[in-house]
Amino acid sequence: QVRLVESGGNLVRTGDSLTLSCASSGRTFADYHTAWFRHVPGKEREFVARISASGAATSYADSVQGRFTISRVNAQSMLYLRMTNLKPEDTGIYYCGARTWGSTFDPTSQYSYEYWGQGTQVTVSS
Repeated sequence: QVRLVESGGNLVRTGDSLTLSCASSGRTFADYHTAWFRHVPGKEREFVARISASGAATSYADSVQGRFTISRVNAQSMLYLRMTNLKPEDTGIYYCGARTWGSTFDPTSQYSYEYWGQGTQVTVSS
C-alpha cells in the first residue's frame, strides 16, 4: 500500500510561482513511477508532468512545458512540482499519482496510476 499526501497549494496571482510537494509512505519510493495531474470540475483529470522511478526521465503537458518542473528526492520519499509564470488556466486541484508495477505504460493517462493523494488546490487569479 502506498500513501500520498500533497501540500503547497495556494491562491496566487498570474505570473507568480508555487511549489507543490507530495510525501509518500508505505513502500520504497524509488520503486515506482510518479506523476502530477490536475482536475477542474466538469473535466477529466488532466496530465501535467511525470517522472520515472529513478528520476532520469521526465515529460510534460504542452500547456506547462517550460514553466513547470517535476522532480523527486527518493531518499526522502518526496515528489515536487515547481510551477512558475502561473496562469489562470493552471487553476485546479493538483494530485500526485504513483504506479508501482511495470515499465510499459502510458504515463500521461490517469488510468496508469493506482495510487492517488487527496489533492491540493491551486487557484491563480487574473
